[in-house]
Amino acid sequence: MFSEQMIPNWLLKRAFLTPDRIALMFYNEKWTFKQLKEEVESTAKKLHFCGIEKGNRVAVLLNNHPKMVIILHALQLLGCEAVLLNIRLQEQELVFQIKDSEVRHLITENELLLEKKEIQLHIPNVILSIEQLEEIAEKDFEYVTEFHINDICTIMYTSGTTGFPKGVLQTYGNHWSSAIGNVLNLGLQENDAWLTAVPLFHISGFSILVRSVLYGMPVILYDKFDEARINEDLISGKATIMSVVTTMLQRLVNNLGDRSYHPSLRCFLLGGGPAPVSLLEICKSKGIPVFQSYGMTETSSQIVTLSPEDSLEKIGSAGKPLFFSQVKIVTEEGLAEPQEIGEIVVKGPNVTKGYYKREEANEKSFSKDGWFYTGDVGYLDEEGFLFVIDRRSDLIISGGENIYPAEIENVILSHPGILEAAVVGISDEKWGQVPYAFFVEKNGWHVSELELQKLCEEQLAKYKVPKRWIQTSELPKTASNKVMRRRLRELVEKNEWGN
Repeated sequence: MFSEQMIPNWLLKRAFLTPDRIALMFYNEKWTFKQLKEEVESTAKKLHFCGIEKGNRVAVLLNNHPKMVIILHALQLLGCEAVLLNIRLQEQELVFQIKDSEVRHLITENELLLEKKEIQLHIPNVILSIEQLEEIAEKDFEYVTEFHINDICTIMYTSGTTGFPKGVLQTYGNHWSSAIGNVLNLGLQENDAWLTAVPLFHISGFSILVRSVLYGMPVILYDKFDEARINEDLISGKATIMSVVTTMLQRLVNNLGDRSYHPSLRCFLLGGGPAPVSLLEICKSKGIPVFQSYGMTETSSQIVTLSPEDSLEKIGSAGKPLFFSQVKIVTEEGLAEPQEIGEIVVKGPNVTKGYYKREEANEKSFSKDGWFYTGDVGYLDEEGFLFVIDRRSDLIISGGENIYPAEIENVILSHPGILEAAVVGISDEKWGQVPYAFFVEKNGWHVSELELQKLCEEQLAKYKVPKRWIQTSELPKTASNKVMRRRLRELVEKNEWGN
């Protein structure tokens, strides 16, 4: 596919091809690809002056900001591996990832450094804040003008829902293949601009930066999710594509009200787990273009996406695998039949080559012929469309019956007064586990537990109906706005929600 398996440095190549196109927008600031390249070169020289060299592994702990975009490209220009750290993690969680990944340097910002002082004790070499870089001298070095497809570009840690987090090794070839597979599915238009409110340290955010330089497309960067401001941008026609998870899409639709998006908005790329069919139906009725997708850190973003022509006919499906990728469903008996539920197994050049220093996990998750066992549960229909049901680790087994939380959440969210819902399995002496439901009301609504109980009894088998209802003002979420079911389970088990 590539000469000697090499890829040109994507930023250098893009700045050469289309130097005057807009690369990045942040509030009222704009950078062309030429201007972005110049800032990246200057920053890389400063990092090199501080002792960061080719082959180093560097931790990055930064908020969404143009400086983070520049830092990430600068590390690629230097030939360094970037370990992207989640700013929402507690100090002990960050210390674990810093030690586990064996980084030599840390690039952060003063505010975060003050919040998380303990991590400074575990960096063997240089700790730099982006504020310091303004005053540092520059030192020339030999640019990395080509990337080998098997070289590590980034390391991102999994959420650790089933144990200690694992460092996912993502190669330049993984990111390249992901971006090409995406554009072969969604296409590319001259006016495309990708609105980015997801974290850049998350695969959904970082993958947009790669697409930007490969496609020659601007990124409209947000430092945080703000549904009112984002809707203004989308109504005015400022962006054509936006990556969202379910909670973000719900908030945008609620804020939108009776208004309509600009005709140039052609795609909400929806990931982060199964979405309620009720929400997808509302979007369909409003003419909001939602394309469901399925992916994870291990697949360098999406690996399955619903094509534009199928987005209305296959509501609830994540679609078919991207051009270079494959998907199958496996049960204990072997390959599943159509409509048969089993584990989702995927393969493709965008799939990680493994976890860092996790031989046991690698042996368990990867087959010798390249298939990755995701731990997610779903099925394929007769036409090969994937329907994702849930995480296998979130499966509730009650009296020997399998209960998928997403199925119950889908019913709860069909109530017009419910903004968010989450269901978890709680230990029970009689049944092994029983489902508990958490819910958040929309502003101005009061929804009784009895209403929700009745709704579920009408649509679900008796054993699936939640045994307890807990109203809350918000649900705990990860930095990418996914609900942390594990945290809800812990709160119940510690009696922090009362009895």
